[in-house]
Amino acid sequence: MNVFYNNNGMGDTLIVSLKEIEKQKRAVERKGDVARLYHENTGETTGYTIFHASNYGNIDQTGMISLSTDVKNLIESALNQNGWTEKITFPETPSFVVGFVKERKKHPDADKLSVCQVDVGEETYQIVCGAPNVDKGQKVVIAMPGAFMPGGMKIKKSKLRGVSSNGMICSAKELVLADAPNEKGILVLNDSYETGREFLSQYHN
Repeated sequence: MNVFYNNNGMGDTLIVSLKEIEKQKRAVERKGDVARLYHENTGETTGYTIFHASNYGNIDQTGMISLSTDVKNLIESALNQNGWTEKITFPETPSFVVGFVKERKKHPDADKLSVCQVDVGEETYQIVCGAPNVDKGQKVVIAMPGAFMPGGMKIKKSKLRGVSSNGMICSAKELVLADAPNEKGILVLNDSYETGREFLSQYHN
């Protein structure tokens, strides 16, 4: 689940993205301030658009925002007050966490790939990364297995040129951050970020 809000860019509208589907298979129904997006064949809910969102709670973040208690309450309140009975299931763990690159080695079968050992809090994940600027000792943003990127891609455990990879080290552009640079490469965080904690809650503080 990803949640977006940009009052300056798209007005007082909160976008709740549950799953990405092909445009030609999307359908919409609206009740009051809430539009439900769903798959036209299966009826599966893929997201909600909440108009006049600030009427239902406080939003103090911009861009892809953290699923704080306030934001969860806002979403539930908006659905209930506009006649939606479907219960929304929030993820139990964050999709994007701060990781610490403990080790970086060259991929044995690809010159432009690195094999990184990344501390994500309670575990260390092996992640294959193609960014030229990834290095040992960095704090970075990790999209955890199962996470949906803002562009709709689901992060899965995989193998890249024969080497297992769990999660993805993200760039600012991939996270759709407002201050994303044009240069290629992962987002390197400063030391104020705490390893293992949700990235978005720290970014917006």
